[in-house]
Amino acid sequence: MSAAMADGAAARPTARRPGGRNARVRAQILAATAELVARDGVAGFRYEEVAERAGVHKTSVYRNWPDREDLVVDALLRYAEDLASVADTGDLHRDLVDFLVALAGGMETPFGQTLEQAVRPAGQSATVRQAVSRIVDRRVAAMRRRVDAAVDRGEIPPVDSSFLGEMISGPVHLIVDRGTRPFTRADAERIVGVVLAGIRETAPHT
Repeated sequence: MSAAMADGAAARPTARRPGGRNARVRAQILAATAELVARDGVAGFRYEEVAERAGVHKTSVYRNWPDREDLVVDALLRYAEDLASVADTGDLHRDLVDFLVALAGGMETPFGQTLEQAVRPAGQSATVRQAVSRIVDRRVAAMRRRVDAAVDRGEIPPVDSSFLGEMISGPVHLIVDRGTRPFTRADAERIVGVVLAGIRETAPHT
């Protein structure tokens, strides 16, 4: 094929359809895997069920993910994105409150509960634990970027972003894991308010 013909073929919409369809199929498979992992746990789902729930042939699952653990890892990483994000609206207090509310909401879903179980090493493969570690690393990195931006803008004094993240997220895990009542926005407001006030109060005064 000549260069001109190749360019013409690339310009036609039909040339992009296979890639687009494959992306949709992959998304359907990952969504189905996430649902089944949330229902049955990391070790409890089967390729046949994934294909049936995704509405694709079983060979599509095998072709994209010959290794079962790779499929689990990709599903975990894809569907934990929202649990790792911290917005930057310019208002640190509100952004942290929104983060805690979203974190609690995610943890209370079946998929979030599966992630929490996957953090525990017992019964989980090293590959899955590594995937969960990557999710946690993303959350830590997102918090660091948001806190650093707040420090640069003078919203708060310099602070260890990892420490701040642990201080605000710890009570969320405690309330959600206890399961005696739902985590509320009022809870998030109080937690963030106390932590930020403490950071400002204990900062060295020049």
